[in-house]
Amino acid sequence: MIEAVFISYKDGYFKFLFETGEEMVFEEVHPRALKQYDLKNDKSLIGKSFLVSFIEVIEDADEDFVIYRIESLKPL
Repeated sequence: MIEAVFISYKDGYFKFLFETGEEMVFEEVHPRALKQYDLKNDKSLIGKSFLVSFIEVIEDADEDFVIYRIESLKPL
């Protein structure tokens, strides 16, 4: 898990700023994590720090197409 700050949710994309200074956009969040933290609607979560674990999902048809999916979130 790596520390990141939730920046925004817009048009189906979740943006986080990681402790390395890198911004990363996620297209998917595991439903269990979204049930715990309503990143889509709860504006109070913007600017909050989380420990984030994620995976890369590579589409079989197009190996160049990668989706990043958050698997779990733990607040700091």
